[in-house]
Amino acid sequence: MDEVKLKDIKITKLKKIFTPGGDVLRALKENEKNFDHFGEAYFSWIKYGSVKAWKVHSKMKLNLIVPVGKVRFVFISPHEKYKFKEIEIGESKNLYKRISVPPKLIFGFKGLSKPKSLILNIANLQHSKKESKKIDIREFSYKW
Repeated sequence: MDEVKLKDIKITKLKKIFTPGGDVLRALKENEKNFDHFGEAYFSWIKYGSVKAWKVHSKMKLNLIVPVGKVRFVFISPHEKYKFKEIEIGESKNLYKRISVPPKLIFGFKGLSKPKSLILNIANLQHSKKESKKIDIREFSYKW
């Protein structure tokens, strides 16, 4: 992949199937165009008002879903350092979406629901500390 830009992020509206005993929330199908292949799926909790920033993956493609609560994701391209892309997703019908993120984009996120929100990442690779890098939150001037 050449120069990755913020426009390379894809947002997919997801289907919620309402049933009397509890809803079914679709996440990802293998035949969707934003799906590469499966490496690992993991969940991450974020408390209300907490910020986790900044991180970048060199090879991992992310598929981010928030089945519980609401989260604001903020992305930065290394080629557009002073431009931010904000995307809020969550469990409500109009916000239930998946964010597909190519590697090499810098990102962080903030919990917007009390007491906490749950993030699911369906990634094309297994997590490796060698493949990801944490960046100090003060590196980019963003008002959370």
